[in-house]
Amino acid sequence: MFNILKKVFKRTDEAIADVAPQKKKKITKEEFEDILLEADVNYELVEKFLEELPAKIERIQAFNTLISVFQYDADWKENITDKPFVEMIIGVNGAGKTTTIAKLAHHHQTKGESVVLGAADTFRAAAIEQLSRWAKKLDVPIIATQQGHDPSAVVFDTIASAKAKNADRVLLDTAGRLHTQTNLGEELKKMVRIADKAMPNAPHRKMLILDGTQGSSSINQAKVFNELIGIDGIIITKLDGTAKGGSVLSIAHELKMPIYFIGTGEQPEDLIQFKANAYVNTILDSIFI
Repeated sequence: MFNILKKVFKRTDEAIADVAPQKKKKITKEEFEDILLEADVNYELVEKFLEELPAKIERIQAFNTLISVFQYDADWKENITDKPFVEMIIGVNGAGKTTTIAKLAHHHQTKGESVVLGAADTFRAAAIEQLSRWAKKLDVPIIATQQGHDPSAVVFDTIASAKAKNADRVLLDTAGRLHTQTNLGEELKKMVRIADKAMPNAPHRKMLILDGTQGSSSINQAKVFNELIGIDGIIITKLDGTAKGGSVLSIAHELKMPIYFIGTGEQPEDLIQFKANAYVNTILDSIFI
């Protein structure tokens, strides 16, 4: 886990080294402020951290302060036993939704669970083709239609097919909706309603994909989606390609939602479960001896 995280946050580590080239046993508040801002932690959150810290900061003090961001009461949806368990994957264009769905399918396969994919992003033919290629590569069934067809119909048919196959999991792709487009937001609400008609209480989890390269700016996207349909959890992608690794702290602080996974590359296996302790320690390894 730690070796993978060090690789993922390599660019963040390099950014920290630019402002704090020497690792120390203790650092000043000013040094800690510069480091956190360079890693894309929101200014307001940085100031909140500094209020709780002494003039000279040791690693354990920094750890206790940063880890406190994750100490919120989050509903991890771990007690749901419905079968199939239906997840709707949501996010804006370019966040890595389709690739993340493939990674989730692979993750469930490694646990011995059967998966059915639903290509409910009918806005783009390329999205249907991409998910279909992943389905073939992973050898999982997929329900797909033509570009322009009703995505809610795909949602209904996918859940019905998964029930007939006695599948464990359903993963529903959705169009990369700009959160400012009201009509697309209304369509997303319709998809949620149709999922519930196909299977009461579905979708059991609505997972938002956030692009790690956007840093803290992705928080506004998440807030709008949450207001529209209610988001249950987050997956952060592309953290290996950005120096904004500190944005995870801002995301957790602002949204107070479970962060389930982080993406670590482009392959199906490049997805790891997010562990707050390991994440914070990886950041602090860049700062302290």
